[in-house]
Amino acid sequence: MYNIDNYIIKEFKVKNIPQNRDLCEYARRNRHKGCISEVVFWTQVHKKKFHGIDFNRQYIIGNYIADFFARSISLVVEIDGGSHNERLDYDKQRDIYMQSLGLKIFRTTDYDVMNNLDSVMKELEQFIINNYEHE
Repeated sequence: MYNIDNYIIKEFKVKNIPQNRDLCEYARRNRHKGCISEVVFWTQVHKKKFHGIDFNRQYIIGNYIADFFARSISLVVEIDGGSHNERLDYDKQRDIYMQSLGLKIFRTTDYDVMNNLDSVMKELEQFIINNYEHE
């Protein structure tokens, strides 16, 4: 369980998330090169800094790679850059697939991460409070 603004957030783990192991090397390369907004966000969430929730970077889900994944609450975090404007159909299909597995998706933009990081983190907190069981 996690505590966010006095809300108790229960763990929610989707079991047996499929992973295309052929993407392992590609995901590893992405972790090492990482775009600056992902690195900035990572500094806020790695080593359970964000309310004790464990996040992974460049996590394989099926044939897709999520920017960030919090397995304990089955949460995908995507940071969309300018290239996503040309990939709206791809992103939509990807979201549909991930949601069909029972995962929740929080999206933000690289602009907001770089210019409004505190707001992004507050929005993420609110997203978790609104979308997960709490007491």
